[in-house]
Amino acid sequence: MSNKKRYSMLASTAAVAFILAACGNGDTEDSADDSSNGSGTSENTDENASPGDEVEPVTFEQRVENEGEAIDGGTLSVGYVSDSPFTGIFSWELYTGTPDADIMSYTMGTLFGYDENYQIDDSGAASFDLDQDANKVTITLKDDVLWHDGEPVTAGDIAFAYEIIGHPEYTGVRYSGDFANIVGMEEYKDGATDSIEGITIVDDKTVEIEYQTVGVQMLQAGGGVWSYAAPRHYLEDVPVAELESAPEIRENPIGFGPFKVDNIVPGESVSYTAFEDYYRGAPKIDRIELETVPTTTAVAAMENAQYDLFMSMPTDQFENYENIPGYTNLGIDDTAYTYIGFKLGEWQEAEKDEDGNIVEPAQNVYNPDSKMADKNLRQAMAYAIDNDAVGAKYYQGLRRRANSPIIPNFSDYYNEDLEGYPFDPDRANEVLDEAGYEDTDGDGIRETPEGEELVINFASMSGGETAEPIVEYYMQSWERGVGLKVELLEDRLHEFNSFYDRVEADDPEIDIYQGAWSTGFDPTPEGLYGRLAPYNYTRWATEENDEYMEAMTSTEGFDLEWRQEQFKEWQEYFMDELPIIPTLFRKAVTPVNNRVGVYDITVGENPDTEGVGLHTLYLISEDRATE
Repeated sequence: MSNKKRYSMLASTAAVAFILAACGNGDTEDSADDSSNGSGTSENTDENASPGDEVEPVTFEQRVENEGEAIDGGTLSVGYVSDSPFTGIFSWELYTGTPDADIMSYTMGTLFGYDENYQIDDSGAASFDLDQDANKVTITLKDDVLWHDGEPVTAGDIAFAYEIIGHPEYTGVRYSGDFANIVGMEEYKDGATDSIEGITIVDDKTVEIEYQTVGVQMLQAGGGVWSYAAPRHYLEDVPVAELESAPEIRENPIGFGPFKVDNIVPGESVSYTAFEDYYRGAPKIDRIELETVPTTTAVAAMENAQYDLFMSMPTDQFENYENIPGYTNLGIDDTAYTYIGFKLGEWQEAEKDEDGNIVEPAQNVYNPDSKMADKNLRQAMAYAIDNDAVGAKYYQGLRRRANSPIIPNFSDYYNEDLEGYPFDPDRANEVLDEAGYEDTDGDGIRETPEGEELVINFASMSGGETAEPIVEYYMQSWERGVGLKVELLEDRLHEFNSFYDRVEADDPEIDIYQGAWSTGFDPTPEGLYGRLAPYNYTRWATEENDEYMEAMTSTEGFDLEWRQEQFKEWQEYFMDELPIIPTLFRKAVTPVNNRVGVYDITVGENPDTEGVGLHTLYLISEDRATE
């Protein structure tokens, strides 16, 4: 749904967030459920890989058990590897980037658990029931779920999260078709009513949400039903327009997760203490200390055993930390992919009548005259770059060429038969020739079909050792291989937060950009590529795409085979239109020090199993292991 994120995301395995958001580039964004074992990796890497080379995928264990008796309490130290400071927005409703989601995962809490297929099960703080006939979802909180200040989490807190996102003065990006689908939400969003008709608080623990239509995606974690609550008693006196900067969000947040925030140094560190009244039981560890670690010093920090866990460890440096004594590298297929996006339009704010009522919703508006509007140009650029070689050379097999905007983790929906865009410069040149992009003045650079100069401005993020060489490789491939002049925006890479600020604002200086998505746990792509999705940064929108989005979320989708076919057809359509080039699928690696008793990142494991939930973690030594 709309809670996918801009990458730098993936939450700690003990408290994974069901979100969509944007990720970082290079590799500073690779934090996933957590990892560990160097002994589980293969040796098939080749730093001299060239176009056409293939490297066998590296395999990892997903659980490590270290022998030893648990010590009493102790402090778990976490190194969060990033070249960008976290913004420190402790709110599921208001954050946008992966760093904040990762850091919130220790403390804020989520309502729903999920199984190995990312489908909502009964392992979370609340149960979930979908009534297809009544178009209604019922959420029922379990007993003894408390906020960190001791107040109970209530059905009113679940409703309050919807009231924040739907509020006319809401400043975040979560509002999308999923929320507009709630009965009465549009009227509330317009300011015509002061409550949401379709949300009913049945009792202190039960809330019913009525939708105009329901779809099978709602059974997925993050698939159309908001997975969080917000503390009404703590936040209701803060105007919604001011929430994002409020001290209740930035300095003294409260959640219902296993650890509560003790101290925040903005952008640098967070200290957490055990929440003794956590509904699953008091954590075995007393404290967690999280610090940001620059990518340039991450390997040295691991060599010096500075941290028990490393989140977002850069996979482009994997060969440098693969066998560091005292650590086990756990790994998992990341629910994320890297891509090159084409700017094809702009975000249009909602149109209102003279009474302030919304007559046209905020939406993506496609511009058929944009510089990158010709799909032949986009397809040629995809054929001109060798992402098989990029994955082999720069990531030692921890990334591989992507052939679809649906990740392989969603095996029921991923179209494995798609060829995508393998490296084929001859085909790229042929496509450009046929489309009329010719070198008319003999300088080796193609002009537009109208004979005008064509210079494509490319924006990309800083972060990790590979960010710059990969960008240079892409630009050289386009110029030397097919005669397209691509220039790096302002001749430099841009920091994560400022990069996404400009992409989101449709900066006219940006023609193409390299980003990454954490997909969340729902394959439905509406939150990234729907007409009403703010995260659809390319601003691509077509009537045919609208029809696919509607089909994927319709009641007909309860017929799994029918829905799978819709997904596979959409992927074929999307990869032909190519508003983005999906470049790399990825592994996420988490080094775990051997003084951590048990750590497990297996998808869908019971959170009360040792090593899965944060509250189950324990240490077996006062000192970090160095062998």
